[in-house]
Amino acid sequence: MSQKPLVQKAEIKKSKGDENQADDKPQVQYITIDGEDAGQRIDNFLLRTLKGVPKSHLYRLMRKGEIRVNKKRIKPVYKLLVDDVVRIAPIRVSEKADAVSTGLSIVANLEKQILFEDDRLIVINKPSGMAVHGGSGLSFGLIEALRSLRPDARMLELVHRLDRDTSGCLVVAKKRSALRHLHEQLRSKNVQKFYHALVKGHWPTKLTRVTEGLRKNDLKSGERVVITDNINGKESETRYKVLERYRGATLVRAFPVTGRTHQIRVHCQVSGHSIAMDAKYGHEGFDAEMKSKGLKRLFLHAASIEFTHPKTEERITIEAPLEPSLEKLLTKLVRE
Repeated sequence: MSQKPLVQKAEIKKSKGDENQADDKPQVQYITIDGEDAGQRIDNFLLRTLKGVPKSHLYRLMRKGEIRVNKKRIKPVYKLLVDDVVRIAPIRVSEKADAVSTGLSIVANLEKQILFEDDRLIVINKPSGMAVHGGSGLSFGLIEALRSLRPDARMLELVHRLDRDTSGCLVVAKKRSALRHLHEQLRSKNVQKFYHALVKGHWPTKLTRVTEGLRKNDLKSGERVVITDNINGKESETRYKVLERYRGATLVRAFPVTGRTHQIRVHCQVSGHSIAMDAKYGHEGFDAEMKSKGLKRLFLHAASIEFTHPKTEERITIEAPLEPSLEKLLTKLVRE
């Protein structure tokens, strides 16, 4: 059975004489809504559909009646229904001067990091040092880079996030229904994410669960960190398993039952086994030793993710290999 498209191709109506005008002149668009976009607010739909148009401009066009649904004026809070026809007056979508170039090596290399892709989602092995999205002084992040690699994709949205310095499996939805499906799985804890971390010292085999509550805290310097707080902090749980022992270090597998900010990193720190090269929660001496062996990044890697595919309803597991620099470091350590 063929799948109904996310949105029907925009129907462009031309007036007489338009044939002689430039092909790139903005035209009236008519978009018929189907089940993928039904239920969302018109302003959110337009922001995704008309990439590059400021939100304030869209609101002004709706107030003026330049954007209508079923020939009627609508407010930004209007929720779209199946078979609604959205009329969009001619809008020239400016190309962003700071658009992410696919010629950049960091962007071009992302294509090689795609672990799985179909019409519903992308799973990518996110590089360490790359934020998941732009902002806070960053011109672009992974999601913006992916959009430049997939310019024809109407929608690419993060299903979840990884810290900037953490590498590994990251899921991106290509359809709104897939995003909803996966978010529901995250809420119901039906997604299993396993991380590999190299930590300081001898991690006890019996230490299989850490359940310290976590709370965000702003330092006087303005830096935000996460601290343990079993009274006012959020309930948190990480499960651990020893994978390999080395002299002065342990490679562990971490399974975050809850998904708090910096959870694995803080739970390792509070247990006395900070993750190697953790700028916020690390151990200075251990980091110096690992740095001397060539480690230049946080040794925390989202090694695999398991979830129910939003289309086939089958359980799938995607694995992301360690980057060569981490593999190389492990060969320099002495096994116990």
